[in-house]
Amino acid sequence: MKQQENAVLKKGLKLSDILVTVLVSLVIGVVYHFWSSVYGLVPPVFFQADELVYGMWFIAATLVFLLIRKPGVALLAEVAAAHVEILFGSEWGIQLVLYSVLQGLGAELVFALFRYRNYSGTVAAMAGVGSAIGSLIPDIYYGYVADYETWMLFAKYGMRAISSMLFAGYLAYALAKAVEATGVTSLIRPVTAKDVAALDD
Repeated sequence: MKQQENAVLKKGLKLSDILVTVLVSLVIGVVYHFWSSVYGLVPPVFFQADELVYGMWFIAATLVFLLIRKPGVALLAEVAAAHVEILFGSEWGIQLVLYSVLQGLGAELVFALFRYRNYSGTVAAMAGVGSAIGSLIPDIYYGYVADYETWMLFAKYGMRAISSMLFAGYLAYALAKAVEATGVTSLIRPVTAKDVAALDD
């Protein structure tokens, strides 16, 4: 039974997987575009308070993986969503491509750590933090944190990590569960051990 399930996972992405990933990412890309307004409205009540809503930028990677459950979709989803932002005329322009690749890879590595077989809210939250870590790299590359003191770095990225767990982790998990309840996911995700067992009965 495990061999049959492994065979399904090893087939990789089908055209339908890619199309669904891109379609969902287009929707999330629109959300990203409007989230810029929300992000800008966060009152500066304390240092880098806007980091508490930053995690929404990573939800494409985690949500699409929870829906499709295949290697590669987290990276593809984040990159596709970023391109929608660019098409909307994001002020960050081409920088978003680098951010999306590293953020998608951050989530992808966490899912890979669990061999793409754990779809819990906790793992999604960890993947969100992985995306947050990925976003740190271009922040350093572009010099956005060059003048920060150590406590500032910990405060900024600590809040980003918490936000990532909430938005890209548990919110994405709740959304995936809501979609799953409609029965749609049975059409787009690979066969599980439970499905294989049902065929053997």
